[in-house]
Amino acid sequence: MKTAIRCALFAVLLCLAACGYRNPYVYNGPDKTIYITDWKNRTSELGINTKLYQTLMRWFQKSGSLHISSERQGADLILAGEIKSIYLPSRSYGSNRTAVEGRMYLTVRYILKDLQSDTVLLEEQNHTFSKDYLISNDSTVTRNNEDDAIDQALEDLSQKLYQRCLVEIPKLEAKRQAEAQGK
Repeated sequence: MKTAIRCALFAVLLCLAACGYRNPYVYNGPDKTIYITDWKNRTSELGINTKLYQTLMRWFQKSGSLHISSERQGADLILAGEIKSIYLPSRSYGSNRTAVEGRMYLTVRYILKDLQSDTVLLEEQNHTFSKDYLISNDSTVTRNNEDDAIDQALEDLSQKLYQRCLVEIPKLEAKRQAEAQGK
């Protein structure tokens, strides 16, 4: 039985390799250095910009060809932004007209720019992420749930930015190659 499972697993892996499967979370182009700034925090949520920086770092470290720099000098690209707002309204109410569920809205703006050509690759002025969370009679539990919702929104934002960068950076390289061939 174990031999049959191993053979089936090997066959699946062989098919994936043969069909040209590639991991969409990995950039395989020429090495690029990205300067990720410390995003401005326009909210009352202390340390949220540090949490965001850490999640961005984790995502961008998935690629061996993308390198993160804490300095602008020597970087190819810059990723900058700001956390504009956090809004935590109640969403649903229980029998005693007490809130039982809330929704966290996190609004950010960001830009990814090529430092060599001064070309903007990505720009969002108002991008909002939302997550639901439970409200408890215990304020500590509610605060923990809010923190978890914020952390998940930051993770979603970081993943989205990373994936969008993986789409836009190769376009920049293709444009540069086309310009070089046209000269």
